[in-house]
Amino acid sequence: MSGQVAIVGVGQTTPSRADPRALSTMVADAVSQALADAGLTIADIDGFVTESSAMPTMLPAARLMAELCHPMPESPFVAYGFPYGTGLALAPQLASLALERGDAKYVLCWYGHHLSRDPLGPRASYAADPLKAELEMPAGWFGQPVYFAGIAQRYAAEYGLPDPALAAVAMEAREHAARSPGALKTKLLDLEAYRASPMIAEPLRGADCSLVSDGAIAFVMTSVERAKDLPQPVVRAAGWGVGTSTVVGDTWFTQNPDYLVTPAAISGAKAFSMAGMRPDEMNFAQLYDCFTINTILQFEDLGFAPRGQGAAFAIDKGRGLTDRLPVNTDGGLLAHSFMLGGGHIVEGVRQLRGQRGAGQVPGAERGIVTALGVPHHASLILERIHWL
Repeated sequence: MSGQVAIVGVGQTTPSRADPRALSTMVADAVSQALADAGLTIADIDGFVTESSAMPTMLPAARLMAELCHPMPESPFVAYGFPYGTGLALAPQLASLALERGDAKYVLCWYGHHLSRDPLGPRASYAADPLKAELEMPAGWFGQPVYFAGIAQRYAAEYGLPDPALAAVAMEAREHAARSPGALKTKLLDLEAYRASPMIAEPLRGADCSLVSDGAIAFVMTSVERAKDLPQPVVRAAGWGVGTSTVVGDTWFTQNPDYLVTPAAISGAKAFSMAGMRPDEMNFAQLYDCFTINTILQFEDLGFAPRGQGAAFAIDKGRGLTDRLPVNTDGGLLAHSFMLGGGHIVEGVRQLRGQRGAGQVPGAERGIVTALGVPHHASLILERIHWL
């Protein structure tokens, strides 16, 4: 099914640090937007895919169908992918199984969370790990800012990491967020303002760290052939790939012999090969930017920059919509909202349709979306299809 799966409708709730609505209501909001965008109704949906994270606020498929689908599909296709966002970027892979076999015609992917209601937020799963609770946490070796600060320290020791490199990633996110309605952090940064941002875990400052927010996303997939008859420009999933580290689970952050190569080195190569494309053909990149150092690592792992030169690439490539490789053009996890990889997919589709107004990358025809769900990483190549 390579190149035969299209994303035909996208939806996302307005970003919020704390959404008072029930999770099912938030997801229904995103789903309604995606269906309207596709020119479909919930009765058209006969396939459901999402990621498999065990977050306590996750909405399972059975409940989603019970609350949204009237009548219920007689024989729905349901599949769960890799956890923590990786499964969202790989949703076209799962949808392709249903579409190829004739098990579904229109497949809905959804995701939502209430991180504001969990006192540990995304750190909760790590706190439940006995190794971390007994050995690492008492020494202060705990929490994503500390983990990624350790990665940044190693990068600095191996290759050098001037703070203008980290700042360039953070400043670009803010500039794109300022052109994106609803983004949570739109105050522009210069290098002085970046350096005034509070230090969280050296060398990472507040501006280097992902937002924590509530929200939901949804998107609808079908075959490229069916997509031709729907109202939106056709955006196909041209290639996808998944990579996983030999270091299992959450120990990737803390017991890793090689912090400076992520599974993006595997997933990106697979996605580019499947799509028959090269990194230098991408018009934009929506990269999983939980921390600025992770964006720099992905520049290298995905082939945009040689090993050890990701920091220089971040500085030199420019930050504007017409510069080389616009990155996270809605502000990403750093400045728009934290929706794992889901928001990156929504943004990528809108860019390829030419629907981003002041935030539009001119002439965007193809781009890459990534998601990190340690120890997994997913890459997804999206392309606009033009019909004669």
